[in-house]
Amino acid sequence: MLALVNTPSAPIPVELNEVPEPVPMPEEAVVEVHAFSLNRGELALLAFRPEGWRPGQDIAGVVVQPAADGSGPAKGTSVVALVDGAGWSQRVAAPTARMAAIPDNVSFASAATLPVAGLTALRTLRQGGSLLGQRVLITGAAGGVGSFAVQLAALAGAEVTGVASHPDRAVGLSELGATAVVTKIQEAEGLFDLILESAGGASLAGAISKVAPGGTIVVFGMSSREETTISFPNFAGHAGARLLAFFIYESGTPASMGVDLAKLVSLVAAGKLTPEIGLEDSWHNLYRATTALRDRKVNGKAVFHIDQIR
Repeated sequence: MLALVNTPSAPIPVELNEVPEPVPMPEEAVVEVHAFSLNRGELALLAFRPEGWRPGQDIAGVVVQPAADGSGPAKGTSVVALVDGAGWSQRVAAPTARMAAIPDNVSFASAATLPVAGLTALRTLRQGGSLLGQRVLITGAAGGVGSFAVQLAALAGAEVTGVASHPDRAVGLSELGATAVVTKIQEAEGLFDLILESAGGASLAGAISKVAPGGTIVVFGMSSREETTISFPNFAGHAGARLLAFFIYESGTPASMGVDLAKLVSLVAAGKLTPEIGLEDSWHNLYRATTALRDRKVNGKAVFHIDQIR
């Protein structure tokens, strides 16, 4: 079968190569992948991982071999799943505990946006407890995680302020549920009960100045690649505020990931959650799209379709 493989020494550092068929563990099903989405973190890894490394976490497709232990969906079921890697391939072994069935009215492309970005948005928002009537600030609001977080926070009854790096990237955030949009965190008015922070550097420092007493800042990224200096006086006037680090694979149990994926895909099916797909293309053109992704010219998620040629 074909898969995208890391080739850092070649002119194009990711290429389609022939690879062996997946050999599943008893608790894994083999999925024929129809679409996958790309995460910015995966782009960064291409330069550092060895020759032959196979990326890919977010996949959607059809079960062609059910799990041997009897768990998970039957053969022929359309599913979305979070895998540890090797998802940019025609077929992949996926753990049934991190898998959910896709309703008929949800496309493979839409479902493929959900695993990393959707789960991160849902689980970081939970750190704020009940959001009804709360003020929530979301950095990177135009990105994959951010666009989901804006919608989910608004659905939960929060007053949402989104931070987008440029006015062009802020377009559409009000329609997703943001009551205010700013281009710098320092421009946000007032204090916030929950802040989702993914930029680092000056943005994280600004988040500390914007968190309400007893509020929570959840840090889940560092897209600026800038360090942040924090000292005790930064928290003056913000007594009881918490600063939490979030990592998707360390959040809850694998089984709960499957439950949460089912919740997310059901919201999409009901028209209550809209995946923002800023780029959609064939996987043959993946590397051509990476420049736009690195330059933040893509709002929401980038999704690639796999040509199922054996």
